[in-house]
Amino acid sequence: MEKQQLLRLEGAVENIVYRNEENGYTVLEIENDDEAITAVGVMPLVSAGDSVILTGTFTEHKSYGRQFAAQTCEVVRPTKSADILRYLSSGAVKGIGAATARRLVDAFGDSALDVLENNPGRVSMLKGISRDRANDFSCQLQANQSVRALMIYLTNYKIPNVTAIKIYKALGPSALTQIQENPYLLCEGDFGITFRTADIVAHTENFDAESSVRLRAGLLYILRHNEGNGHTCLPRDQLCRLAVDFLRVMPQAVESSVDEMIFDRTLVTETINTREFLFTPEMHRTELSIASRIKLMMSFPAEQLSGADKAIALCEQSDGIEYADLQKEAITAAMTQGMLVLTGRPGTGKTTTLNAIIRILQDRGQRVLLAAPTGRAAQRMTELTGKEAKTLHRLLEVAWDRQDKPVFSKNEHNLLKCDALIIDEVSMVDVGIFDSVLRALRIGCRLVLVGDSDQLPSVGPGNVLGDLIASGAVPVVRLDKIFRQAQQSLIITNAHRIVNGEMPVLSRVDRDFFFIERGNKNDISRLICDLCSSRLPKAYGYSPFEDIQVLAPSKKGELGTVELNLRLQSVLNPREGKKSEATIAGKTFRTGDKVMMTKNNYDIRWEREDGELGEGVFNGDIGTVKAIDAHAKKLWVDFPDKTAALDFEDAAELDFAYAVTVHKSQGNEFDCVIIPVFPGPAPLYYRNLLYTAVTRAKKTLILVGQPHTVEVMVNNNRQTKRYSGLKAFLERDE
Repeated sequence: MEKQQLLRLEGAVENIVYRNEENGYTVLEIENDDEAITAVGVMPLVSAGDSVILTGTFTEHKSYGRQFAAQTCEVVRPTKSADILRYLSSGAVKGIGAATARRLVDAFGDSALDVLENNPGRVSMLKGISRDRANDFSCQLQANQSVRALMIYLTNYKIPNVTAIKIYKALGPSALTQIQENPYLLCEGDFGITFRTADIVAHTENFDAESSVRLRAGLLYILRHNEGNGHTCLPRDQLCRLAVDFLRVMPQAVESSVDEMIFDRTLVTETINTREFLFTPEMHRTELSIASRIKLMMSFPAEQLSGADKAIALCEQSDGIEYADLQKEAITAAMTQGMLVLTGRPGTGKTTTLNAIIRILQDRGQRVLLAAPTGRAAQRMTELTGKEAKTLHRLLEVAWDRQDKPVFSKNEHNLLKCDALIIDEVSMVDVGIFDSVLRALRIGCRLVLVGDSDQLPSVGPGNVLGDLIASGAVPVVRLDKIFRQAQQSLIITNAHRIVNGEMPVLSRVDRDFFFIERGNKNDISRLICDLCSSRLPKAYGYSPFEDIQVLAPSKKGELGTVELNLRLQSVLNPREGKKSEATIAGKTFRTGDKVMMTKNNYDIRWEREDGELGEGVFNGDIGTVKAIDAHAKKLWVDFPDKTAALDFEDAAELDFAYAVTVHKSQGNEFDCVIIPVFPGPAPLYYRNLLYTAVTRAKKTLILVGQPHTVEVMVNNNRQTKRYSGLKAFLERDE
């Protein structure tokens, strides 16, 4: 499609029709050559009376008619008395109403804004305006000027106004000066700006490619980027090699910068198994904090509860079952140890064991809390135990600081009120949230961690469950017996075969695990669409939106999630006249679409059915688009436990969820899972990934593709290598 040419529109702002104070999205009316024009866009500091220069395009809104969609906005401050009066009367400066505006303009005329901003002493001489009020007016105008200057500067690098506002909030009034002195601040904060963009800004500011500022920023950027790949640290030699290629500089320059950063503690070095590793200070503190807290909890454990054998016997009698020896060992350990890791594959009795632990602890008067990393995992835990489970974020009562960064109300100063905490799906828990959990527990609180150590590790940095088990620092019970009822499920028995390096049974067609052979990508994709839209709903009554989930190893390619989502959307939720839709970040969403959050966003507001209000939607949350308002630039998503309202800027963090990657499916279970199996890159086609995908299915699992690909994945025992320091810190004597 041919790109529209940007137009320039100048005029005076007559009226602010609507403004979202959170992100600055504004609808305003401007006077242009005696014509009133409605303009929309991110224009947070524009007020009535301003003269503006907009660039953008004219669009036709189906409800509101012709509008000018502004991509950039340059504000020209009013200079004439009449315009200044209108500007100040509009409320552009808090504390100045119509009467005060008239007094200021009468006193200072065309110079009113200049005096307000730069000479508050003169303003305070007016009757009824104190020195403090005058200084406040001055600060507001200076701040507005600073934000506007920052926006204009960043627009040159295609950095949107909404991002400029975030940067200003983080860096303060001197943000522009700080960025000009060090453009790499742009990629160090949580602004969504890449190092390459910061590099372009630095180039225009005449920074040398081997400047210390650039090299230091590049090294930190690589470390933080790799935190997104799960690593809490990197070997020094590997980090330096990556930096040489990434920054295109000589190795000596990188090594010198690393030494400087270690000296001033911008980087932290640790020798682990004779190899030097480098951490960011934040990640180093986090893993050290976890290790020290666990050692403290093990040194001062929870009270030992006696009578385990009798309690177990009563549970067996009550439920008419007999626990296996390892289940009894786990229950006893939960009663007598301060911490317990309970791990095991599907069908080995983790849930039965967990229910016994909960019942016995509650019978002994213990206050027990349950939690899981995601909304779906918490919902499933509630269903399996009959006791409310919360997400970890909800358990810790997430809140925000002045820079809109997440902090938890529950912490070492405001502890959780419980005697025992049980966390499920711990393989998904990263070091950041785990550290926050430990800080919120009183010494002497019982902690039971439940998870499958053969699952893929967390999306976030660290390998908490794996490191805890490998360190030997806490008691671990690994359930390994498949119970008779579970043996009736091919999903479970094949999952065990896969993780043991054996081929799953693909020939059976009378159970819950099916293999359908197809020879090429197009046939596989077409069959998956048919299964979701027609065959499975008819045969089993499955909803393609609530019960069926397609899982793919990769995002890319014809059988990656991007292409599969487009095809599935076209058959499951096609364009119809009554459906609202909006194109956001290159994706066209419409009401009824199945979607997933791809990042944690603590600013999104939500409401539950009982009227409870809150904020925060998290990476991996799956929901359905309930409504779209293109004029207000908002859409609403129904998640399992809440309805969230997203501005279009936030909705850029949504993706379709008809098909998701196996990594993104962690912690979730679905009645029916469909997996395309076709040759692909070895780093994405390995045993643990297939095992994780298969174990997401509760009732029905369907593989579609080539049996040879299944064999390749089973034989590829590549482990997800993660660099972390937690195991080493736990093993240290100090």
